Amino acid sequence: MTSEITLFVNPTAGRGRGARAAQPAASALRDAGFSVRTVLGEDAADALRRAREAVAGGTGALIAVGGDGMMSLALQAVAGTSTPLGAVAVGTGNDFARALGLPVRDPAAAGRLCAEALKAGTVREIDLGRAGERWFGSVLASGLDSRVNDRGNRMRWIGGRFKYDVALLAELAALRPFAYRVRLDGGPVREIEATLIAVGNGTAYGGGMRICADAVMDDGLFDVTVVGACSRTTLLRVFPRVYKGTHLDHPVVSVHRVTSIELAAAGVTAYADGEPLGPLPLTATCVPRAVRVLTG
Repeated sequence: MTSEITLFVNPTAGRGRGARAAQPAASALRDAGFSVRTVLGEDAADALRRAREAVAGGTGALIAVGGDGMMSLALQAVAGTSTPLGAVAVGTGNDFARALGLPVRDPAAAGRLCAEALKAGTVREIDLGRAGERWFGSVLASGLDSRVNDRGNRMRWIGGRFKYDVALLAELAALRPFAYRVRLDGGPVREIEATLIAVGNGTAYGGGMRICADAVMDDGLFDVTVVGACSRTTLLRVFPRVYKGTHLDHPVVSVHRVTSIELAAAGVTAYADGEPLGPLPLTATCVPRAVRVLTG
């Protein structure tokens, strides 16, 4: 293993925490004897190009510094390769790192963990989802949750996470089920009405909403959570339970464990790891042991 490690940094993550986090993480790695180079980009496409160049050049690890968006970008560079991925989670949600039990908003501790894992060869091989050319580590969202993302992203006049709370209220006011066509593991097409369908490789999205609470990241399966058609009253009663994962036993909720899923619904944009994938239809496949993650 080469001693040169690549820090893949989003300087704007967590309202500037990404830039501040890079230094203590880099110091922890250098103190452990590693050479560290930092990769930034003019935009996401440029950053990804540079990260892929580092991986192709034989870097000892790609360590993403930022939030779930940065982790998602890093996955596009390392998935399917032998290069391990490290996480210095300093974003707003940090769902990917939390699901793996990694340090959150403690860049020095995260840097030390990565250094120790590299020296000990401690990696966890986890599954990833793949939809078209995109990889995802946590959850693919479609339905009400993706509509909230759509609306929130258009609300430039409100900053931070508050805009998604406002967007949720607006979408609840217009709540209606979506007419889905769903195929699980190549089986028959099912036509169902649902408020949302979430495809979980990991457990959570949105900064701790455990929509696929029982998902395991190395079992070779997605946990697909279907919230059926329901009233606003029912949804508001069920929604708070998502933070503890206790919503899964509600009669309006069902869970399916599959290796692949085809989803179609008019007017629905899919999001994966909080990033837009594009409009349905799409096919998502669980790819076993697709990435090696540095863990304690």
